[in-house]
Amino acid sequence: MAAKVYFSREITPEKVLELYKMAGKELTGNVAIKLHSGEEGNQNFLKPDFWKPVIDFVGGTVVECNTAYEGQRNTTEKHKALLTRHGWDAYFKVTSWTQKARIWYWKSPRANRFRKIM
Repeated sequence: MAAKVYFSREITPEKVLELYKMAGKELTGNVAIKLHSGEEGNQNFLKPDFWKPVIDFVGGTVVECNTAYEGQRNTTEKHKALLTRHGWDAYFKVTSWTQKARIWYWKSPRANRFRKIM
C-alpha cells in the first residue's frame, strides 16, 4: 500500500492541525509529543504557541530528554529552566523522559543493537 503524503506551502499552526485532521488518525490514551524545544540562544525552533492547537487537539503531553553533550539541556535541572525560558511549561504539561527512562548507547559503531548503561 502506498503511503499518503500531505504537503502545504503554508506553515501555520492552523495548517498543521488541518493536515493532522486530514490524516484521519485518532490518537487515544496518553499521547506523547516529542519535539525540539530549542537550544539556549537559538531561535530557530517552532515555538510553543505554534504547536498549541495540535497538542491541545490531541490532549498531548510534551516530552523531552536531556542531551548527551554539554549545554543547557544535558541535566534535568538546566533543561527544565530552559523549557521555562522558552515558554513551554506556560502552555503545556512537560515531562522529561530522562528522569524515567534508562540511557542507551551503541555497543560499537558496527553493532546493530544497544547496550544499557543505567
